[in-house]
Amino acid sequence: MLGVSSDTYPPWRVDVAVLFGEELARRGHRIDWILQSEDACSSAYVATWGGGSVWVGPTDLGTSRMRRVRKHCLGILHDMKLFSRLGSGDYDFITVKDKFIAGGFAALAARWFRKRFVYWLSYPFPEASLLGARDGTARYPILYWIRGGIFSFLLYRIILPAADHIFVQSEQMRRDINGKGIPLTKMTAVPMGIRLASFVIPEPPERYVIPAGERSILYLGTLTRARRLAFLVQVLAAVKQEVPDVKLYVVGSGDDPRDEQEVIAEAIRLGVKESLVMVGRLPQQAALRYVLDADVCLSPFFPTPILNSTSPTKLIEYMAMGKAVVANDHPEQRLVIEQSGGGFCVPYDADAFAGAVLSLLRSPELARTMGERGRQYATAHRDYGSIADAVERELLSVAQRRRETAR
Repeated sequence: MLGVSSDTYPPWRVDVAVLFGEELARRGHRIDWILQSEDACSSAYVATWGGGSVWVGPTDLGTSRMRRVRKHCLGILHDMKLFSRLGSGDYDFITVKDKFIAGGFAALAARWFRKRFVYWLSYPFPEASLLGARDGTARYPILYWIRGGIFSFLLYRIILPAADHIFVQSEQMRRDINGKGIPLTKMTAVPMGIRLASFVIPEPPERYVIPAGERSILYLGTLTRARRLAFLVQVLAAVKQEVPDVKLYVVGSGDDPRDEQEVIAEAIRLGVKESLVMVGRLPQQAALRYVLDADVCLSPFFPTPILNSTSPTKLIEYMAMGKAVVANDHPEQRLVIEQSGGGFCVPYDADAFAGAVLSLLRSPELARTMGERGRQYATAHRDYGSIADAVERELLSVAQRRRETAR
């Protein structure tokens, strides 16, 4: 397989780093990649990763608007390497993940060189850009509107109709894309998973980063404004009415400093600033240490059609660490909570969240039982070893169809 992804090199997101770089590579598949460098890099080079080769492209880490445009232009030029690589004849198919201009290139190259084309969509990026332009959450509304329109045209008019198979993030996304005219039989839903070996619960599970005896609730994840995470502070304020000494730990950051400022401003407005701990972004193991120490973990998803199609990683990460979860009524979260019994699924309402949190804070045994159920579910259904089995079956089917066509 030749892969092109929005992930940079070296990849760190688990759906590339673990699913492809570890699980599928371990099964003996040769997977090469075309990726842009994460670190400052002025010229392209070739690296070895995940049992294959990676053509690493240059980048520009400047923060000005012109430097950001230059970075994207460098990425587009580097993605064009897929024509020469696919033309070499070494691959059964090409997979593009979350790139739209490169997806258009790949659709053209696959037809030209008679290769199969697989597309992987992990998030409704065109719709998110258009929504950000409309509701004012985008940093550059006009640019987001232009980008959303172009990406929407490329995705639904060119890329997905041309793809031989499509991987999406959830059953809800599969249904949403079907509404755009793409057959359900052409798509496979692959939810987010975990590398279970990274989610070790020490014995005894003593607290290390949250003070012993302190009652705490926690959110782990991005703080982008589209997620409206001032809601977390509203939950905190409601819980504090019954448990005055509770603390809210927020582990993560946004793409824009204003993302975090909105959360802090809401805490000041509600008079709970002293109970809000903004931890910031941490390496995975350090972040999981906070999850392990917390009493209750929160997974709120602002109810929009865009976020409804996502597959929340944080929910499974909480469960893998044996923590009880309070989540709102979101298609995949509802399904996971119902199947696992690992927490409460409530309406997207601060008082409803607070009520569920208080139930768990007042009953540590209930929280422990739900946490154990959640870990059993994550172990059985969301380890990337089992997810890789399903992905491998689909990719082998695509490769087999290509060989039969060649004959």
